[in-house]
Amino acid sequence: MTSEDVDPLAYVAFAKRIIAAAARHVARADEFELAELASLRDDVESAIQTAVEGQRSVGRSWDYIGGALGTSRQAAQKRYARQ
Repeated sequence: MTSEDVDPLAYVAFAKRIIAAAARHVARADEFELAELASLRDDVESAIQTAVEGQRSVGRSWDYIGGALGTSRQAAQKRYARQ
């Protein structure tokens, strides 16, 4: 089985579990660990950018992507379209 054979939702669920576990551990740690946890925001934003680019490459519309992200087509395009 390759990574392409795994349901994408399984990856998202795994990421959620790992982040929740990290938060529980960081709750008992120092400021360095808290800062490292906060730095995951950039990683998540980069992952969303990659996913949006993939969705666009297979023909998904900005309306579709905006709906999936809970925003308008215009807001999604403004934020994630490569200039």
